[in-house]
Amino acid sequence: MTDILFHAMPTEDAEAIWAGGKDAYGIAPESMISTGAGHPCRHCLANINEGDELLVFAYRPFPKLQPYAETGPIFLHAKPCRRYQADEIQPIVLQTSKDYILRGYGENDRIVYGTGAILKEDVLKYAQGLLVRGDIAYVHVRSARNNCYQCRIDRA
Repeated sequence: MTDILFHAMPTEDAEAIWAGGKDAYGIAPESMISTGAGHPCRHCLANINEGDELLVFAYRPFPKLQPYAETGPIFLHAKPCRRYQADEIQPIVLQTSKDYILRGYGENDRIVYGTGAILKEDVLKYAQGLLVRGDIAYVHVRSARNNCYQCRIDRA
């Protein structure tokens, strides 16, 4: 069994948006008011409380453009929040959805074919199984319903 770490979006990425930066498509984030459940912040990996302002924007969690660099919508608290720490328990973002997509990526940031799965449970077990493989550098977790990026999982 492999020990794993959950990584939220980097603080530098969140700070760029909070400072008025553009998203992965070069447009300004949209502001919304959270209706509660279903608006997880990708920086603190907790749900954004009902009535709180949030930002929604296109996010690409890859270092550069390439065919496997998926981009999708994500939510962020409108006001700065503390980044989720990888040594904490499983983030709330992985406890609130009904299903997830997990995919393994190689050192070249490309999907390793045959690693994608839609899971209703056992996210940790599946990620651990991928990360014991030498060809898997990290795992991405996405929403199975909307394909939104949730977080990254690495070996501890």
